[in-house]
Amino acid sequence: MTLPLFISGAEIAFILFIVLMVFGADKVPEIARGLGKGMRQIKDATNDIKTEITKSAEKQGIDVDITKDVKKEIDKVKEDVNEITGPIKRNF
Repeated sequence: MTLPLFISGAEIAFILFIVLMVFGADKVPEIARGLGKGMRQIKDATNDIKTEITKSAEKQGIDVDITKDVKKEIDKVKEDVNEITGPIKRNF
């Protein structure tokens, strides 16, 4: 499992040890619960904002699924490049 910020297992253990020493064993579950709630609220708020933007764009007739169009264009370009470079690759 790769963790963000490239933190190794030993560094995580050290950080947890320091947290345990500073706050004590009784407070660590409360802190973890509070962090979990905070992260959930941020995630929910982000999803709500995305939903509102999508709804607003759909009401105004804006195509919100532009990624499919971009992907199609990229695939077309890939096919064209493969057609052009195919004979060149075969020569090598």
